[in-house]
Amino acid sequence: MAWFVYLIECSDGSIYTGIAVDVQARYAAHASGTGARYTRSHPPRRLLAVLEFADRSAASKAEYQIKQMSPQEKRAFGRLHAAH
Repeated sequence: MAWFVYLIECSDGSIYTGIAVDVQARYAAHASGTGARYTRSHPPRRLLAVLEFADRSAASKAEYQIKQMSPQEKRAFGRLHAAH
């Protein structure tokens, strides 16, 4: 089963990074206020990027790597892997 890492640009300009099997459903949860605690206080503006991985382990490792990036690096990364 494929897992995805996704980046969300929040209304305050911050970037949220998460993993999910169904990115659209997870984004809808964030947008409705039932997603992560962070996106409840920083509502999503748009889905910035989505990357596919073979399994949860690979997605979790990539999520960790992305979370170590600066906001500027995350934006550049998001431009390279823009969600459509």
